[in-house]
Amino acid sequence: MLQCKINNYSDKNFVRHLYLFEYDGIIKEKIIQYKFKDKAYLNEMFVNFIVKNKKICGFLKNYDIIIPTPISKSRKKIRGYNQTELIARKICDKTNILHFEKDILIKTKNIVPQSTLTRKERQQNVQNAYDVINTEKIQDKKVLLFDDVYTTGSTVNECSRMLKMSGASMVDVLTIAKDST
Repeated sequence: MLQCKINNYSDKNFVRHLYLFEYDGIIKEKIIQYKFKDKAYLNEMFVNFIVKNKKICGFLKNYDIIIPTPISKSRKKIRGYNQTELIARKICDKTNILHFEKDILIKTKNIVPQSTLTRKERQQNVQNAYDVINTEKIQDKKVLLFDDVYTTGSTVNECSRMLKMSGASMVDVLTIAKDST
């Protein structure tokens, strides 16, 4: 069931996190199929949930740029696509609210997949795994970072840290789902 909730944080490198669903049931199943079972076409379903929701579209208006969470080159080669990039690009195409940028935040290190680690291990795993290039594109910009699932927030927190260090005036997060376990 569509939840569309906003969490506020004071202890992260981003302040707000908007998510559409709890990460369980059919949504968890569909995200796993989308990411790991070669079902890239499911991006259309997730995009439609986002662009047809007035609350989310209102939220999007607070930002200049949307940046997908990057995956490593080897992971993209195996999967054939970056799942967050497909959705973020289509959000921009269908709403004309945000500017899409994929060549700003890059993954510089191949790390152990976050889904295989404990909460504590996830934080250590992503440290210094991302870098920012083309910093001029984010100078003084309000950035919305897009990821598929928020579990501990380690990935988006590290990405947000790098974006803010590189000149973004604000970074917040949008995800399809949030894991409450």
